Amino acid sequence: MKSIIEELKDKALKELSGLEDLKALRDFKVRFLGKKGEVTRLLKSMKDLSPEERPVFGKLINELKAFVEAKVEEKEVELKELERKRRFEKERLDITLPGRLPRIGGLHPLSQVLGEVVDVFKAMGFQIAEGPEIEEDFYNFEALNIPPDHPARDMQDTFYISERVLLRTHTSPVQVRIMQKYPLPIRIIAPGRVYRRDFDVSHTPMFHQVEGLLVDKKVTFAELKGTLIEFAKRIFGANTEVRFRPSFFPFTEPSAEMDIGCVICKGSGCRVCKGTGWLEILGCGMVDPEVFRSVGLDPLEVTGYAFGLGVERITMLKYGIDDIRLFFENDLRFLSQFV
Repeated sequence: MKSIIEELKDKALKELSGLEDLKALRDFKVRFLGKKGEVTRLLKSMKDLSPEERPVFGKLINELKAFVEAKVEEKEVELKELERKRRFEKERLDITLPGRLPRIGGLHPLSQVLGEVVDVFKAMGFQIAEGPEIEEDFYNFEALNIPPDHPARDMQDTFYISERVLLRTHTSPVQVRIMQKYPLPIRIIAPGRVYRRDFDVSHTPMFHQVEGLLVDKKVTFAELKGTLIEFAKRIFGANTEVRFRPSFFPFTEPSAEMDIGCVICKGSGCRVCKGTGWLEILGCGMVDPEVFRSVGLDPLEVTGYAFGLGVERITMLKYGIDDIRLFFENDLRFLSQFV
């Protein structure tokens, strides 16, 4: 009987040494130590032994069982470590590959230029004022000397919500509200979104404006020119040439349009400036007396100037962009140039 146990012991050691994974080890435990395993069969065979042989044989079987269990535990530790190493090799990162840097976003070009424009006027002492984008007809038109039958209304291409409510076509209504609410002197800029029914290479239904207003006693056109010339030189460069041309706006008198020397051809004439060497960037003028009367101010006592510029136009000129629709298409190939 002792030889049988020795043979089983050698067999167990041989099989254990050849196991390569935990599943095979579990199968081995069932086959040797399970309820129907080889050690259990030896224990059941003890009924055929004499009473004197049973204690000796039982002791040898228990020693075999303890030996095999110990070897199984050792093998389990060994196989778990081997499996961990295999998994590590499989999941290991190749640190020799170049890293992938995250893409860093940036401000939209319109936001960048709007910030520059606002900073220039803030440095000159202007304060920022805001107003509603859904506006009443009185503030958008009538208070600005644009009555219902005025031809300038046709130029605005307005989005009407109702007969007296609309999407503002400029930020000038903010100026009206400020003059109604606050005492003199008034020195504000009104940046914001405005809406008109246009859509082509130079117009979009929604765009951005910055309008300015200065109201006090004895304000002159010379002050207006000095302010806007300084603005142009800070935005486009100290050597920028500037000129003013007579124009017409219902809410200013006298009125003018301001041009700068073409930033593309430097004044020699090109397709962008239509061969003139000049580019229009904004409209301006002295506040019309009728506008003062509509907000309860005496035009004999106060004077002021106003101006308005399109942020898209300034941005297009600053960066040489020839299609305004590019600002709103969210094409990363275009936008990434400004990061």
